[in-house]
Amino acid sequence: MDTKQLQKNRHSICHMMSMAILEIYPKAGLGVGPFIENGFYQDYDLPEPISDEIFDELEKRIKEMIKQNIAFVQHDMSFEDALKEYKHDPYKTEMIEQLKEKGEKSVSFFKSDEFENLCKGPHVGTTSEIDPDSFKLTKVAGAYWRGDEKKKMLTRIYGVAFANKKELDAHLKMLEEAEKRDHRKIGQELDLFHFSDLVGSGLPLFTEKGTAIRDVLKDFIWDLMKPYGYTRVTIPHIAKSDLYKKSGHWDKFADDIFHVSSQKTEQKFVIKPMNCPHHTQLYAARPRSYRDLPIRMSEVTAVYRDENTGQLQGLSRVRSITQDDAHVFCRMDQVEEEVLALYDIVKKFYAAFDMPLNVALSLRDPKKPEKYLGDDKVWEKSEGTLRDVLKKLKIEFVEEEGEAAFYGPKIDFIATDAIGRKWQLATIQLDFNLPERFELEYIDSDGKKKRPVMLHRAILGSVERFLGVLIEHYAGAFPFWLAPVQVRLATVSEDYVEFAEKLKADLFEAGIRIELDGSAEKVGKKIRNAAKQKIPWTIVIGKKEAEGGDFTVNAFGKEEDLTISQADFVKEAQKQGSIK
Repeated sequence: MDTKQLQKNRHSICHMMSMAILEIYPKAGLGVGPFIENGFYQDYDLPEPISDEIFDELEKRIKEMIKQNIAFVQHDMSFEDALKEYKHDPYKTEMIEQLKEKGEKSVSFFKSDEFENLCKGPHVGTTSEIDPDSFKLTKVAGAYWRGDEKKKMLTRIYGVAFANKKELDAHLKMLEEAEKRDHRKIGQELDLFHFSDLVGSGLPLFTEKGTAIRDVLKDFIWDLMKPYGYTRVTIPHIAKSDLYKKSGHWDKFADDIFHVSSQKTEQKFVIKPMNCPHHTQLYAARPRSYRDLPIRMSEVTAVYRDENTGQLQGLSRVRSITQDDAHVFCRMDQVEEEVLALYDIVKKFYAAFDMPLNVALSLRDPKKPEKYLGDDKVWEKSEGTLRDVLKKLKIEFVEEEGEAAFYGPKIDFIATDAIGRKWQLATIQLDFNLPERFELEYIDSDGKKKRPVMLHRAILGSVERFLGVLIEHYAGAFPFWLAPVQVRLATVSEDYVEFAEKLKADLFEAGIRIELDGSAEKVGKKIRNAAKQKIPWTIVIGKKEAEGGDFTVNAFGKEEDLTISQADFVKEAQKQGSIK
């Protein structure tokens, strides 16, 4: 079944869920109810709290409706008539008024039996197109109306839907596995990160173990980038609001920007929501020649977005976002070579995690030009350039209309994790607009001033989000090279602590991330504790080891122990610690 048909099915099942809810709660208010990836959700203003105990009743009723071959009929209404018709419904009234403000010509409704709802679709023609056993309701959650914590908390019901029962069962099995791998739970168990009410929602605090993984990731990316001529730069975390007004971000992201007030000046400052405008000013700081290009700036630094509290989720959605960011300023004739180099870096990075990649070319929505900077010619040129590069690479890719950044098209890389989930992570973006807005220049070989082209790129994107993905990808059992603690030494008794301390110092000096458990606990418990922490190697230190005997390594996830001589141990640990 194609994507469009699935979207119709999901949206239609969502409508039928509302029909079933209204049979139970006739005066329920209906908020938004879109189809989403893998399913749908609907927000309700209900007279009482509900739980998932209601799901059996709702699912039974929805299946009955599907079998009744109900038709979905669309009709439009003028804003005047719609507001009159729904003057007693505060939710529909607000949505109708917002549509009017956006310049829509009329309001679209869908009717199925006696149920009518404000909706632009898409829907099935009739419910005969839907397999009654292809959906399942999954959870109940709270959601502020319009995502605004100052507004009323509504009840949100989520569901999943697929083409048939077989696909649904496969997805439910994946969800069950995903729940076991939840990075929020594993992150706490492995002591990788924490949140504090005093610090604030969406502002994760990383322990030494979580920081160790972050450092490995940052070093890995830098090692991949160095051969391609990238240099490191450093920018401040605040800027005058003028910077983002000139870049165009101010109008596009006004609601997401944190504002900073000063007691020393009347100038308006903000905490940076992105880095590219700062990097343009590094480029503009001195005259540039065509011989200087390309200039490749890289930086791993935090940006800050004022996300709604209700949308924050573990490391997946935070307010402090550490970006592995880079920007290339180049001539038009250099774009292809630079994009090919970035593609090579992306491939090498994700190969290390055994995460296959799909590729999408994200384009603007030509029906909504107001969402983007630049004229048609600029967009046609930039989209065509990226399309030609992908064709030259001879790789499969899909084109996604409406998924471009507001300043330019992009190549998006979608990684598949260990349980089959898709994650949009890496991206390469082509930008003709920011160089124009900031009047960036270089002197070409003919002595004339020209505009450089700007490439934005992220390999892992947000460090926080990627770490959450990795925790779930590995279920917390990181490979040796990535593990926050690679080796734990467990002494049999206090008699061997001194030897273990010296061994720990030698391994630390060799670059191995190591811990020592020299406590009075029994050896069996020490080994179990190490296993709970999913430490790759655990070595018991007793008389044999202290006298120079071979090390017996308890390798996490392996049935058989490893035996390694002390003379070879450091070398073998370093070998395991190298990135695959």
